[in-house]
Amino acid sequence: MKVIFLKDVKGKGKKGEVKNVPDGYANNFLLKQGLAVEATNGNVKTLEAKKNKEKQEAVEELNQAKKLKETIEALTVKLTAKSGDGGRLFGSVTSKQIADELAKTHKIKIDKRKFDLPDGIRALGFTNVSVKLHPEVVATVKVQVTEQ
Repeated sequence: MKVIFLKDVKGKGKKGEVKNVPDGYANNFLLKQGLAVEATNGNVKTLEAKKNKEKQEAVEELNQAKKLKETIEALTVKLTAKSGDGGRLFGSVTSKQIADELAKTHKIKIDKRKFDLPDGIRALGFTNVSVKLHPEVVATVKVQVTEQ
């Protein structure tokens, strides 16, 4: 019996796949558990429409990420911090502070985990910080740290 998997089934198939499985397995396990539906013409067309819609949404999401990248790269985020001799900061500027400043001054909300800043910024001046907006789109934010 041909079935369309609604969820991943270990050893049998992944979500969205159409596979031929034994009739008893399909009737007694897959269909009863709601893990698959029978692959009728209507169900196959529904699956194809769903896949096309997901592709369009993925393309739209990529385009939005590219627009956001252009916007972000034109900005400079300005932060102030206390510093000692030689421009060294007391503490550091974290990705959370950068994300908060972006949201407050430029109305751009980005999760702090998307910033590639493992140790924080520990000196005054300009620093380029990369931001992963999408698996294929990485932007660079200019961060200026000045003395308080």
